[in-house]
Amino acid sequence: MAEEPPPQRVRVTGPPRRRAPQTRTGDIDEQTQLGGVYLGSLLREQLSLALRIIALLVICIGSLPLVFHVAPGLTDVHLFGLPLPWLLLGVVVYPLLLLLGWRYVVRAERNERDFADLLSESDQ
Repeated sequence: MAEEPPPQRVRVTGPPRRRAPQTRTGDIDEQTQLGGVYLGSLLREQLSLALRIIALLVICIGSLPLVFHVAPGLTDVHLFGLPLPWLLLGVVVYPLLLLLGWRYVVRAERNERDFADLLSESDQ
């Protein structure tokens, strides 16, 4: 009785992945003056976004100690059995941090998409 060869292996893959749009970055790769302008524009926009998010963070969270210093009666307020400063700094801060982080990522990705669109338009 002849032994049958083992069945051939079959590679199972998922659906084709979406490809990123192909942009030509010749001006940036060749370090031309126009490429420097494009890249500088993206870097300025990303820096501006980061500074706005940090400013909002400092205003919202950094001002809490000042508020409690100016209005010391707020430290005696209790909500849900916790002092108000503990509740604000221990609970409310984290959803705010998540919101600011999410907002930063969304805007940074939009800036990068706009930059890629700008590069693809300039190549045409």
